[in-house]
Amino acid sequence: MRKTEKKIAAAILAGTMTIALAACGSTGSSSASGKEESKASSAAASVEEGKVYKVGIVQFVDDASLNQIEQNIEKELDAKAKELGVVFDYEDYTFNGQADGTVLQQIASQLISDKVDLIIPIATPTAQIMQTATKNDPIPIVFSACSDPVGAQLVKAMDAPGANITGTSDALNTDAIMDLIFAEDPDTDYVGLLYSNSEDASEQAIKDAKAYLDKKGVKYIEKTGTDTTGITDAANALIAEGVDAVFTPTDNTVMTAELAIYKSFIKAGIKHYAGADSFALNGAFCGYGVDYANLGKETADMAADILVNGADPATTPVKTFDNGIAKVNTDVVTELGLDMTKIQEAFMPYCTEVSKIKTDKSFEK
Repeated sequence: MRKTEKKIAAAILAGTMTIALAACGSTGSSSASGKEESKASSAAASVEEGKVYKVGIVQFVDDASLNQIEQNIEKELDAKAKELGVVFDYEDYTFNGQADGTVLQQIASQLISDKVDLIIPIATPTAQIMQTATKNDPIPIVFSACSDPVGAQLVKAMDAPGANITGTSDALNTDAIMDLIFAEDPDTDYVGLLYSNSEDASEQAIKDAKAYLDKKGVKYIEKTGTDTTGITDAANALIAEGVDAVFTPTDNTVMTAELAIYKSFIKAGIKHYAGADSFALNGAFCGYGVDYANLGKETADMAADILVNGADPATTPVKTFDNGIAKVNTDVVTELGLDMTKIQEAFMPYCTEVSKIKTDKSFEK
């Protein structure tokens, strides 16, 4: 039985959770038994050298962006543990809520019961639930990939969060993505806005996109969904409308559905622009935004600073990152009959980097 399955079984038998919780299938949870035994032995040796900190990592849903963040959080926690002579025990406290609020609330209760020293929630909905759950038991929280922490009422201010919570933000420069759309095709005159209206993280980016398009005098239409089926229906509605391009912010609901919709956009000759390179990995024409591998690393560094050095979350500024990396899917470019060299030339004035990516399900190899 794998560690993940043991965790679920133990929780059910103890009666602390009423439905199965799937721990994220990333670095630690899918290792072969021999590797796990070696890792356990190494951890045991480290325990004798320094203090053990229990770290809860809570994933919102399986998608390429969030999984990449989680993998890099875990990798950096391991590196910092070795550097600082301590142990960050996260393997027994890593869960995936699968976009279910009830499950996330149960995970929060479980982590509080386990008396973890710190919680790392990935994505805004996860952070909001962890924040609410710890109001009477202020466990330090270091969120990751929350696009608008102030708007989501996670913190009072970016430079002074004011409570037991801080973290990293993948705030999106929406105007920059809009610039790319019109740089590639100046004749674009109808833009589709595809997002989930249940995600706070998308709200500001969509407002910004509308403001940009209004100022430019370009027509747009919004279509939304709350799950993969709804997003697929919304994408088909945009295709029926005959839009020239589609914009999606850092929306996890759409990210989860990207593999189900990208072929339809290609067949219709529509370019899908989105707020992360993982969208391009899963078939969007272009993903533009922060480096999620680095975001995960910086999240882990903040957590280590709070746990080991005593940094106060209330006064630790939320960390933001420069947007400027455009990932273009060369498979999509080929299928649309476009010229990659011309695309790079058009994008470069608006980016710090333009790179290529091919369609795949995951960044993992």
